[in-house]
Amino acid sequence: MTVVVTGSIATDYLMSFPGRFADQFVDGQLDKISLSFLVEDLEIRRGGVAANIAFGLGCLGERPLLVGAVGSDFAEYRSWLERHGVDTSGVHVSELRHTSRFQCTTDRDMNQIASFYAGAMTEAREIELAGVLDGLDTPDIVLVGANDPAAMVRHSQECRDRGYPFAADFSQQVAFMEGPDLRALVEGATYLFTNAYERSLLEQKTGWSSAELLARVGTAVATQGEKGVLVERAGEPVLAVAAGNPRAVVEPTGVGDAFRAGFLAGISWRLGDERAAQVGCVLATLVLETVGPQEYTFDAADFLARITDAYGPAAAADVAPHLGG
Repeated sequence: MTVVVTGSIATDYLMSFPGRFADQFVDGQLDKISLSFLVEDLEIRRGGVAANIAFGLGCLGERPLLVGAVGSDFAEYRSWLERHGVDTSGVHVSELRHTSRFQCTTDRDMNQIASFYAGAMTEAREIELAGVLDGLDTPDIVLVGANDPAAMVRHSQECRDRGYPFAADFSQQVAFMEGPDLRALVEGATYLFTNAYERSLLEQKTGWSSAELLARVGTAVATQGEKGVLVERAGEPVLAVAAGNPRAVVEPTGVGDAFRAGFLAGISWRLGDERAAQVGCVLATLVLETVGPQEYTFDAADFLARITDAYGPAAAADVAPHLGG
């Protein structure tokens, strides 16, 4: 299965706040917020949703094609991704701007406040998928991830025009985009990925009910944090998959990206939605146990042990032939 992953490529600045964000807000004063958090540490890590998803797919033995825009400071990051099985030939290098920056503070309840500097990502709108894919096999799926909004709209429309199956995964961008563009991103998607909050906001902004949304996509996948994942198709019962069993809870940045990588790998292995979601949930635990979305070490034997622990030996037996040892 040829998987193309489009979206942001960034450097993450991750900080931890020992208190609770909720305790810092004053009732009746939310229209005048001026807050400063004294954080305990700073971790600088590789990130960006597309790079995180591509990294996870590479760890699972896939060879995803990464498509996005970066600055001239990308050379070391490119080498890292290539060493982990990612094809970076689809990455555009800006002559003017730095690679994107993501700054995120996490409180003790795993709530997050973040900001994002787009930088070179604004040039992703200049990328034509057909040009990137020239000479390559037709993709089995194109993931349209959080990116420059104009790039997301362009990639989605090109997928429809050229008959590429695609997955809509706009992540945090749902908060900044308006109904018409969001409807254009969703319409005709083979998969729709959201978390629970994004799903609610998407329905609000598009004006679509849940049933109307499901009528426009093949499969809707909504992550629910520690409650697991819901997989929905129009006219079928909702499939609920429990979360994996993390051995520790350290930092959540990139957990959703790892889930998407595992899910897409499971689909590429033709395992079906339930097994794909289980693979995604277990890969997500590796990120939850580390600081940074690409800092985990993948070991096939350990991964199968985790699947057995969370979902039983039958699930592990289905996954084992695809992990290569």
